[in-house]
Amino acid sequence: MKKTIKLIDLDCGHCAAKIESAVKKIDGVTNVSVNFLNQKMVLEAPDDKFASILTEAKALIKKIEPDVTVKV
Repeated sequence: MKKTIKLIDLDCGHCAAKIESAVKKIDGVTNVSVNFLNQKMVLEAPDDKFASILTEAKALIKKIEPDVTVKV
């Protein structure tokens, strides 16, 4: 499954890179890309694990950038 997730209030390109790097390390993620200018993250993962991976990704994003709102 491939889904685009809005990252509201993402402040900088460095923050986007940190988020992308951290989410890539989640077990089961096949691909992820964070675009700072569009404030979006494209997440790819197997359909059966997608919900749990997305939950873990949201928690990681909050830890890295507490001000970012994740909107699916």
